[in-house]
Amino acid sequence: MSSKRFAAAIVSLGMLWAVPAVSMESRAAPQRPQAEDVAALDSADLERRLQRLSWTQFKRVVEAIPKLKASVDAYGALGWQYVQANYSTYHWKKNIDRLDAAERQQLAELIDQARAAP
Repeated sequence: MSSKRFAAAIVSLGMLWAVPAVSMESRAAPQRPQAEDVAALDSADLERRLQRLSWTQFKRVVEAIPKLKASVDAYGALGWQYVQANYSTYHWKKNIDRLDAAERQQLAELIDQARAAP
């Protein structure tokens, strides 16, 4: 085979390799839920977001979610003192796991509102 024919064969083979790559890239990616929607309901993410709030923001958010408030109120005034001292490192995930979907959504919205407020 001459070098020109060999080069032409290599180029045509290269073109064959390029065609499947182009057709695979042009396929639409399957639709997934928006990352914000999934992250908003993830307990671990909600825990991190809750822990990053200031104490006053945190307290307002927890008091607005009855199940979270009840988990702190169960220990009385000492419970709130303990929470104030440890809320940024306390493991809230178990309490968040106990919330239903609507309560998790409400928690996510309240966290966002608290972060947006001064």
